[in-house]
Amino acid sequence: MRMAGWTWACGALLAAGAVLAPVNAQELSEKATQTFMEYAWQLTPAAFTKPDGTTIQIDKKKRGDVMVPLDVARKVIRAGRLSAHAQVCELAQDQSDNHNSLMRRHLQSKKWTPQQLVYINQLHLTTVMLLTGRIMLVEKQGDKEVVVEEEKRKAQTCSEEQKQKVKELIAAYVKSGPSLASKAASARATDAQPAAAAPVKKE
Repeated sequence: MRMAGWTWACGALLAAGAVLAPVNAQELSEKATQTFMEYAWQLTPAAFTKPDGTTIQIDKKKRGDVMVPLDVARKVIRAGRLSAHAQVCELAQDQSDNHNSLMRRHLQSKKWTPQQLVYINQLHLTTVMLLTGRIMLVEKQGDKEVVVEEEKRKAQTCSEEQKQKVKELIAAYVKSGPSLASKAASARATDAQPAAAAPVKKE
């Protein structure tokens, strides 16, 4: 069974001209945003070890302590959509800059706990995986579970016009945020970011 929202997500990426449209946080309804947040929570690890060896523990029984406000989640999902478009268009550096800009914003705001930063990154990652076809919903004994698919899907295409538009959108997003020029600052942002959730094999 495909997860709810799959049709919307793929349509947002593949519909004619969709990748070219400005991505506004208001495009997502409250219900759709909460659905993305739920998928991301299911894929959020109980423990994350940063490159410096520090481990961040996340109590999966205390979801409320880790969640971020709805308006913040919308902005994270918007950034995730841009990253997904960049991935489809094979713009690796732009995708990385977009992701780093997102995390730098939240690191510098000093509003969030380490656990919330892990969740923010997971919400971004989940959005990318959703839009690029790497997530599905399976049922196990009546319960729905979000899993990461291991098999490759048919490659999505990106025209030169779309690629240029994505580059422009990401450049504008990065320009509106903290500078990415500092290698040390970029390293700190990277340290705060968890790796992709490990694929869950289907039984």
